[in-house]
Amino acid sequence: MNLSKSDSFIKGSPESKSREEKAAPEVLHESPEVSGDLAELHQKLLEKTGEAEENYTRLLRLAADMENLRKRQERERAELLQFANENLIKELLPVVDNLERALDHGRQLEAPEALLEGIERVYQGFLKVLDRFGVTPFDSVGQHFDPALHNAMMQEEAPGVPDCRVIKELQKGYLMNQRLLRPAMVVVARNTPNENTSGPNDSTVQEEN
Repeated sequence: MNLSKSDSFIKGSPESKSREEKAAPEVLHESPEVSGDLAELHQKLLEKTGEAEENYTRLLRLAADMENLRKRQERERAELLQFANENLIKELLPVVDNLERALDHGRQLEAPEALLEGIERVYQGFLKVLDRFGVTPFDSVGQHFDPALHNAMMQEEAPGVPDCRVIKELQKGYLMNQRLLRPAMVVVARNTPNENTSGPNDSTVQEEN
């Protein structure tokens, strides 16, 4: 019985096994060179990934710094617009003080009504101009002494008034856009008890004796 040429390479024959063994190392196993290249590529990938993350973090920080810088510049520009005329207004405040004094003296001396009315109009005109620039006076009399707002020129005894209370205003204080422009010059009450004074019942006891 004659076998065909293809029948001699049936599965399990010695020749087929030898050919499978020769082909197997090329398909199932990697060479050391390929494994080394893959490890090197993996390491480079990790390094580049770390660099990318670091660069991204730096980019976020720079963006945050730029945003903070922009906000600070806008704030400084707004403050510059609000307080650009501060020095000029400070020079005008003594004029307003003199108008107030003129009105007070005129009323005390019973000056002509027409004169007082003219001074009052000029005075109110100054106040309106100051108000347009955010400048407003603040009251001090009756308030507790605040070193952030007041300059104490002297102290006076004032019975019945709480200690460290402003009892007189020598010069009015002003705010500019809610910031102190000029402190008020004031007189402060001082009611420190005198240890040498007699008690409330001493006079009664002496009279009885």
